[in-house]
Amino acid sequence: MSGVLYIVTTPIGNLGDFSPRGQQTLSSVDLIVAEDTRHSRNLLNYFGIDKPLFSLHEHNEVNRIDSLIQRLLQGDSVAQISDAGTPLINDPGYLLARRAREEGIEITAIPGPSAPVVALSLSGLPVNRFSFEGFIPSRAVAREQFLQQLAAETRTLIFFESPRRVVESLQAMRSCFGPERRVSVARELTKIHESVHTAPLCELIEWMESDSNNRRGEFVLVVEGAQEEDKDDSEAYRIVEIIARELAPRKAAAVAAEITGVRKNKLYRSLVE
Repeated sequence: MSGVLYIVTTPIGNLGDFSPRGQQTLSSVDLIVAEDTRHSRNLLNYFGIDKPLFSLHEHNEVNRIDSLIQRLLQGDSVAQISDAGTPLINDPGYLLARRAREEGIEITAIPGPSAPVVALSLSGLPVNRFSFEGFIPSRAVAREQFLQQLAAETRTLIFFESPRRVVESLQAMRSCFGPERRVSVARELTKIHESVHTAPLCELIEWMESDSNNRRGEFVLVVEGAQEEDKDDSEAYRIVEIIARELAPRKAAAVAAEITGVRKNKLYRSLVE
């Protein structure tokens, strides 16, 4: 009989969120697979769990899967955890789960916190349809292309972002999505300094820049989906931003309005805000 691969969710901040079932599972398996073994060892020590750790991350995942599959086929039970939250969500591990399925190995999940879902539930934005998009590209051109492709998406969008780039990403969203699109910035979820601020992009960027403390921590950005008027105007916002690099705002708005058919005052307001 082969062993079982357990996908075990760990806390995203508050250690009190670690379920008894998750702790019991990690205490009973033969091996724990972790992205950062040093980080995970601290978590295991806190809960008094003493089990062998095996590193699996984006740089070694392909080469290490065979040995893990062999152990599972030989009857060992293996638990996979991430640095925080639900494994495989924007983290390594998908290839191991796929191989286990192909080999007929049993897989079961021990559910718990997931930062995208927690941020969505706190945002005050629509939750009936949403799309998780992971990290926004770090380079300016790639970031703008990435966001422009999502400008007409009607589902609520969820992104991860680092404190170093969060303001730049919000500014790029303003350019691609328009200044009135509502965005929720969730910071340090479940931790002591947790905060959630939801506002139109034109207000949100000003709030972020007003206090350096607003730019600290780990971020999840939840973005309202496009409305019909947003879908019509997103390309116009992008065009007026480009023209404004060469012309004064009023002149840029007038030229962009002539090209796109969107009202000049609306485009001018998007620039000054």
